[in-house]
Amino acid sequence: MSSPSPDRTPDPATTPDPAIAAEQVAVTDLYRRLDAARELAVTRFRQALASPVINPQSLGEREAAARFHSQRITALDAADHGLVIGRLDREEQPAPLYIGRVGLPADDPAGDPALVDWRAPASRPFYTATPFRPEGVVRRRHVRTRSRAVTAVNDEVLTVRPEDTDGPALTGEAALMAALTAQRTGRMADIVATIQAEQDAIIRSDARGVLVVQGGPGTGKTAVALHRAAYLLYTHRDRLARSGLLVVGPTPTFLRYIADVLPALGETGVLLAGLGQLRPGLDARGSESQQVAEVKGRLAMVDVLKAAVRDRETVPRGVRELRIDGVPIKLRSVDLTRCRTTGRRASRLHNLGRPAFRRALVDLVAQRYADRIGADVRGGGSLLDSRDLDALRSEIAGETAVRALVDEMWPVLTAEQLLGDLLASPERIQRATKGWTEEDRALLARPAGTPWTPADVPLLEEADELLGYDDSADRAREARRRRQARDEAQETLDLLYGSRSTDLDDDEDGEELTAGDLLDAEMLADREAEVDVRSAAERAATDRTWTFGHVVVDEAQELSAMTWRLLARKCPTRSMTVVGDLAQTGSLAGATDWGAVLTPHVRVQWRLAQLTVNYRTPAEVMAVAADVLAAGGAGTTAPRSVRSTGVPPVAERVTEATLLPRVAEVTAELATAGGTVAVVVPPSRVDDVVGRLRAGWPSVSSGPAADSSAGPVVLVPADAKGLEFDSVLLVDPAAVLAEGVRGHSDLYVALTRPTQRLTVLHPGELPGELDRLTEAGGTGD
Repeated sequence: MSSPSPDRTPDPATTPDPAIAAEQVAVTDLYRRLDAARELAVTRFRQALASPVINPQSLGEREAAARFHSQRITALDAADHGLVIGRLDREEQPAPLYIGRVGLPADDPAGDPALVDWRAPASRPFYTATPFRPEGVVRRRHVRTRSRAVTAVNDEVLTVRPEDTDGPALTGEAALMAALTAQRTGRMADIVATIQAEQDAIIRSDARGVLVVQGGPGTGKTAVALHRAAYLLYTHRDRLARSGLLVVGPTPTFLRYIADVLPALGETGVLLAGLGQLRPGLDARGSESQQVAEVKGRLAMVDVLKAAVRDRETVPRGVRELRIDGVPIKLRSVDLTRCRTTGRRASRLHNLGRPAFRRALVDLVAQRYADRIGADVRGGGSLLDSRDLDALRSEIAGETAVRALVDEMWPVLTAEQLLGDLLASPERIQRATKGWTEEDRALLARPAGTPWTPADVPLLEEADELLGYDDSADRAREARRRRQARDEAQETLDLLYGSRSTDLDDDEDGEELTAGDLLDAEMLADREAEVDVRSAAERAATDRTWTFGHVVVDEAQELSAMTWRLLARKCPTRSMTVVGDLAQTGSLAGATDWGAVLTPHVRVQWRLAQLTVNYRTPAEVMAVAADVLAAGGAGTTAPRSVRSTGVPPVAERVTEATLLPRVAEVTAELATAGGTVAVVVPPSRVDDVVGRLRAGWPSVSSGPAADSSAGPVVLVPADAKGLEFDSVLLVDPAAVLAEGVRGHSDLYVALTRPTQRLTVLHPGELPGELDRLTEAGGTGD
């Protein structure tokens, strides 16, 4: 691991602003400490890798030490960008307290650290102190840097009580506004330098139970959730380093958008997964109707899957005849039912009950066969003793006819086989859905081989819970691997022992030590084992049974009851951060009340926090969106915007003939203005709009995996959730209302994506909910 090459540090003497020059001296010293800390971490990482292994405990200690120092190096590397956030000048302390992305020790261990981690308790006043409640702070200074150079400082004096104001109190207003008005890059940036008081209270909230963060568009709920994840990893490092932390988002586009935030905060031990990627090894991106997804999301599907499993544990009707070495063996249904009962009693899990069923069936067939071939013709008992019967059972277990009957009555099943066979068979669906309507049954049915969808993932995971996994073969393979490693180690020791010097005098009292005197084969095999420095998240990504110490769920209002059941199983401690907005619920399976969706899974272990300030959406746009929210009857209040751009959103009426050409023209105009651009359309217009735009932007993308960093993207409202763009072009809002199952929610989402500019193109009449839009001159009808 090589150290990053720092940019040349500016000379404070050449900096005209005395405040900037003074801060440059402090920042330069802190970067010197950062470089030294990283060099020390690299040294200790190498020492950990080279440390000897003398027993299994030392092997574990070597892996733990290597993993710890590897993660420390990652955190220090991440802190290199924007190391210093600011400083606090305090009433009773002569020296300022510097706040940054990581903590760095001072030369005097008895004093303040040289740099305090933004997550540490001492840093909290940086985000919460106000003139009304200064918390012992005289001045708060925000330090802005580029590379390692200080570019600006912004001071807030907290000893003077300001006049009352109607607007929300903002921490570091200058730094906040600079961040809000900056062009977007297609990736979310961290907000560690601009966290506001209401956000900080949520970030540092107790990790116990489920914290629901209800927040409207632009309130920063996603950023807050990610910074909370970083805070919890800092505060509960020992526990979460072992168990890991899971972040769940709605789409691959969303995950790509937020992917840089936690690494920028020095946290890599987090697993990010979309709803279609919650099953290790599966990337479910198939599509289906909202109605189908809603049916699959019902908790009733648990009973359907249970019935589907029992349906695969069959008993043939009538009498089944097997031939063993030409001898006919007749098995009645009642006999086979007893064997099935034995398997079910052995385990409630299908695959784990199969060995008991198989043994019962083999015993039954062996006994019937023994009765036929071992009968004493003189009328006595059986001529076969117990050893003969044991040998007979072993032979019969390998008989093709017996194995075929076992597979027919009690097949080994994977979750994919169980669910795929169920959905592809109307007859199986009929047997598993007693009491269902024919309409709902028809929604479940689909052809074999249909791609998996996100709604299938909780069903596959539930099926695994019902089937179980017989790991005896895996354990046998691991035992064979261990034996092979031990044998190879023993060969190495034998060679070393055979090559030792024999030149010692016969009368020499000393004995020569060899490798064999210090190591045995088991210890040498452990010593040669590869050090596993993977984080908990990396290991969890391949382990379906992994349980996490904390789970963060974004756009949580869209989750079905079955998805909540899956997440509750992945987090048995019920330590979760759930963020969403009920006013933006767009799916039939989604939530309209937090208590209704959470109580079945966490009972009363949840609490609600609210974010009320909109930092993203300009007031001019939010006024239009608020009318749509009210028209939809969501029962929630739109968040209050903290800024105004002075640029009103505009609407332009077009004809169907001119719609697509005008879409291309307006997209080009918005792209020229700078920043990211999204074209939000109803589902029926996606293909036409994408086809038209690709003439000018071959890389234009659409759908759940669209990449806004590569140019304009075309999105339906569902795929735009949680994202933000400098400019948004909304096409045909009337169709957005008509085609969505919750049309007003979809329109509300579409309107609240821009940070700067919003343009609406509409063929036909503009919906009344949008009458605040300024109508621009268009082509008319």
